[in-house]
Amino acid sequence: MFIVGGSASKALSAALAAEMGIKLAQIEIRRFPDGDAYVRILDDLKGEDVVLVQTTHPDEKLVELLLIQDALREMGVRRIITVVPYYGYARQDRPFQKGEAVSARAVARMIEMQSDAVVLVDVHSKLLIDYFSVPVIHVSSMYEIGNFLKREGIEMVIAPDKGAVERAKTAAEVVGCQWDHLEKIRIDGSNVRIAPKNLDVSGMKVAIVDDIISTGGTIATAAEQLKSQGAASVIAVCTHGLFSANAMERLRVCNAVYSCDTLESKRSAISVAPAISRDLTAFLSDVSE
Repeated sequence: MFIVGGSASKALSAALAAEMGIKLAQIEIRRFPDGDAYVRILDDLKGEDVVLVQTTHPDEKLVELLLIQDALREMGVRRIITVVPYYGYARQDRPFQKGEAVSARAVARMIEMQSDAVVLVDVHSKLLIDYFSVPVIHVSSMYEIGNFLKREGIEMVIAPDKGAVERAKTAAEVVGCQWDHLEKIRIDGSNVRIAPKNLDVSGMKVAIVDDIISTGGTIATAAEQLKSQGAASVIAVCTHGLFSANAMERLRVCNAVYSCDTLESKRSAISVAPAISRDLTAFLSDVSE
């Protein structure tokens, strides 16, 4: 078995190869003058099982993934397991208005065409999984996030809304601390209102945990609410750190901001490689029996 990493997931690919004890294949990826991608697999992988790791954001990384899949099939690999650490278009998982594309489904159809199985990490909606006809392994990063928070001395884990409660609970159980959630009312795409909710956070080191931080509006408002209730410090931790627009400016209210390596950046302090390795190894063991 080999790991093949796309350009969006170089660090995670190397970490996963080390975690699983398998070789990281060599690959050449570059751009032609017109912007088109060029992909070439440098190792001979004919007849091998391959774990392909590539985040599909932004759009050019999705195209790159499809080209890598094609190169692997052309080479004659035995099986492709496609790991999508961050799944672009996951949030458009149903039509909200007449005439809309269901983007999550459209992308799933493209990815599964050359996949024997797919690995997803903390998808925003489980509905996405149903759009695949090949086996899907859904990985949670919350155990790794919980271990990180434990090392940081966190005393309370907070979900910014009810939708993130299970994530916060799982992380808090690893830490061995309390957990709770805030009440969120979304105003528009960038702004939210956190309804007052008294929490016993006075003097505590608190972590806000969510799957995605995009514009940072939800987390910033939650951090302000917690600090107004006496929290000694508030850090924000997420699986997928998009940090779009002026997110980091908004998040200055937090004492620190961390993310996993599903989207690789200087904020990526937590690797999901151990979580992917655990679940993928279990899957491979099951299918080999």
